[in-house]
Amino acid sequence: MRAALLTICLLIFSLGVFANDVTDSLLTRLKAEIEQKAMYDHQKEQRISIMRDSLHLLPVDNSAQQFQLCSRLYEEYKSYKYDSAYVYVSLMAALADRMHDAVKVNYTKMKLGFILLSAGKYKEAFGVIETIDHAGFDDANLEAYYAVMGRAWCDLAAYNNDATWSPAYRAKGLSYSDSSMKLVHPGSYGARFLISYRDYNNGNNAAALKEFLDFYQQYKPADHDDAITTSLLSELYQRLGDTKNATNYLIRAVIADLQSSTKETLAIFKLAELASTNGDVDNAYIYIQEALKDAEFYGARQRQIQISAVLPIIAAAKLNFVESQKKRFLIYLSSTIFLLLVIGLISFLLYKQLQQRAARELLIQRNNAKLASMNQELMQVNAQVVEANRKFAEDAHIKEEYIGYFFNIISGYIAKLEKLKVSIEAKVIQKKLDHIQTLTNEIQVNKEWEALFQTFDKVFLKIFPNFVTSFNALFKKEDQVWPGHHDMLTTDLRIFALIRLGISDNESIARILQYSAKTVYVYKMRQKAKSIYSASEFDEKLMAIKAVDIPVRVEEPGVEGLLVEK
Repeated sequence: MRAALLTICLLIFSLGVFANDVTDSLLTRLKAEIEQKAMYDHQKEQRISIMRDSLHLLPVDNSAQQFQLCSRLYEEYKSYKYDSAYVYVSLMAALADRMHDAVKVNYTKMKLGFILLSAGKYKEAFGVIETIDHAGFDDANLEAYYAVMGRAWCDLAAYNNDATWSPAYRAKGLSYSDSSMKLVHPGSYGARFLISYRDYNNGNNAAALKEFLDFYQQYKPADHDDAITTSLLSELYQRLGDTKNATNYLIRAVIADLQSSTKETLAIFKLAELASTNGDVDNAYIYIQEALKDAEFYGARQRQIQISAVLPIIAAAKLNFVESQKKRFLIYLSSTIFLLLVIGLISFLLYKQLQQRAARELLIQRNNAKLASMNQELMQVNAQVVEANRKFAEDAHIKEEYIGYFFNIISGYIAKLEKLKVSIEAKVIQKKLDHIQTLTNEIQVNKEWEALFQTFDKVFLKIFPNFVTSFNALFKKEDQVWPGHHDMLTTDLRIFALIRLGISDNESIARILQYSAKTVYVYKMRQKAKSIYSASEFDEKLMAIKAVDIPVRVEEPGVEGLLVEK
């Protein structure tokens, strides 16, 4: 049940949306057609002009062709312009009298009665049509006569619109319509229309609506007939309370009238009333103005009276609408100005805040730049400190190692001296002086120096295991110096090993290595000259050769009492 209700609601909603779309589309089309109104009228005037020229070219004595052309011109004018239609129907009457054709005389009276009804001249119209002798009419003309008579009495009933006279007038008009219907072929266009029109006039709205819809779908009437049919459909829908379809068919009727340049019409006047009722004041005012122009152009007095009664109401509604629009515009304008002022104030405050924020951000950027610079400087200082600490640690490590090394060497030599002293004192006491020479001969100074250098080399290479490789990297392959034994240094290497330890003075190096200062200088300059680097770069890279920290101290086997790093 819920699903079914939901489906019905959706269907109704979709139909409503579709109906709105149809109405909007028709209104858009109507607006375009109103703009093309002058073009349609110009086309009609061109057709009329061609007919008039043809009429003027006819021989004066050719009354039959003149009558035919005047009849065609009358047909063009009968719903377009009353005065011109009256001129040509009068010419038709004169030609009919000239031809002494009673049928044409009465036919002309019928045509005159039609335009008099259209112009709202009911007294004159009845004065003419009541004099018509239809005895000589064929079925087609007789059917047309009954149609005119039916329209005359129905129009009079609608004009009086009272409970006293109108019912009788309408009944008389419907009787003429019944007579007309007997003359048309059953199922034909005319028969279908008259049956539907009879139900329309009798108030059989549902039946009339169904019949007119079937008729409209079958024949698709063109131009003016289309306007009549759609206008009647609109009236039927309005009687049944379907305003949307009433509006749509009335718009179609107005479009058909515009395309056929029909000026004698109620469609656009009724559309103005309907638009006004629905609150569409703008369009209602446009439609009522067009209706008034058409009525004045055609010369329909009853239309002008009807329009004049409604026009002030629509004009007042239009004026009220314009005033309300002005007030609304002023409200909108005031609201907009207020909003602009608020937006301007907010924008100004935001601008000030943005300026302050930009100033703060600039200050932060400057401070960040300063901090970055300080951080860079701190990093450089820290790097320098780290390097200095490394050098201090390295120097401390080297000094520690060599202090231990020399402490053991010196303690060894002191022990030897003490032993030698004891031996010499004993020999002196024993007066064995010749044995003293033997003791002194046992001391071999060269071997002691050699042992000292060997110990130095071992300790140095323990501290700088990559010294030889790093040192040779400063030279071409053919100029590199490699020791014969892996834990021994050559004289060149030993000189630069002492320099790496911080002993750069030639005199000091000479005393340690038992060379002259000049010899040491020559060794140094000779090696530097062979280097692939400049003298200053060579010194920097030499001093950059790093020692290896070994945290554990052990005694090196083969070196008595010497502490080295592992």
